[in-house]
Amino acid sequence: MNYQQYIMRDPKICGGEPVIKGTRVTVRTILASLSEGATIQAILEDFPTLTEESVRAVIAFAATSAEEDLPIPSVPNIQ
Repeated sequence: MNYQQYIMRDPKICGGEPVIKGTRVTVRTILASLSEGATIQAILEDFPTLTEESVRAVIAFAATSAEEDLPIPSVPNIQ
């Protein structure tokens, strides 16, 4: 999924935190809701300006961010 079409950063909106385009709903807020066990449907009910695709974009954004932040395991030097 191309999350970039759903997520943006603007220093004038929420201090530059990543938000869903056209809203002031932060990526962090959605991830916090998901981590607490909220379903996508519950998030959509809490934030009616969101779509299922935008919530899935947040998950894709988090997955990509985690992948980039993971250290590369070192390979033991076998001789």
